[in-house]
Amino acid sequence: MKRIILAGGCFWGIEAYYSRLKGILKTKVGYTDAEGKNPSYHDVCNSSGHVEAVYIEYDELVISLDKVLEHFFRIIDPTQKNSQGNDYGLQYRSAIFFFDEIDFAFIKEYLDKIKPKYIKEIQTYIKPVNAFYDAEENHQSYLKKNPTGYCHIKMHLAKPEELK
Repeated sequence: MKRIILAGGCFWGIEAYYSRLKGILKTKVGYTDAEGKNPSYHDVCNSSGHVEAVYIEYDELVISLDKVLEHFFRIIDPTQKNSQGNDYGLQYRSAIFFFDEIDFAFIKEYLDKIKPKYIKEIQTYIKPVNAFYDAEENHQSYLKKNPTGYCHIKMHLAKPEELK
């Protein structure tokens, strides 16, 4: 089992997309990458500095880190700074948070490999995980609970053979 935290705009869509993929064992939405402890959604939306993010556990024998990253860059625009889709603000910046130094080298190499595909500079940054705070229960699996809820992620980008 491996772990990673991804931030790419509103966490509802990222969580819903990954929860559908083969090899993804667990997802949960939350907040990371700022000083304050245990922020609320209200705090994050009001400039706490945290980013909305998704904690992901995956079986690397079923889905590789390469594939996890491929999916991430399939559903976000890494050239947007502090925004994705219709969401704007510091909490919507894109980032990859790693647990393992070996993963850091791989992620950095992956970003270097995809850079030529983009005209604009990639804004997605890479950092080691610091504190991750679970979002409130009403945000967990939000789009399962609210199927008509807002989402900037195009769910159809996951191919049928990649789904559970």
